[in-house]
Amino acid sequence: MNKHIEDYPLMLTAVHISEILMVSKPTAYELMEHSTFPLIRIGRTKRVRREDFFDWLSQQ
Repeated sequence: MNKHIEDYPLMLTAVHISEILMVSKPTAYELMEHSTFPLIRIGRTKRVRREDFFDWLSQQ
């Protein structure tokens, strides 16, 4: 099943990233640590704005 960008929530988690990129959850967490990734830290949680993620992805 192919999802559209609008089908994802405004704030993405590592689970969403792994689903979109078809990688494991640990790989998604590793990717989120790259300096160019638009990561938002809220305490110990890691999130990324949907629009920022897809903008970042299009530049890769």
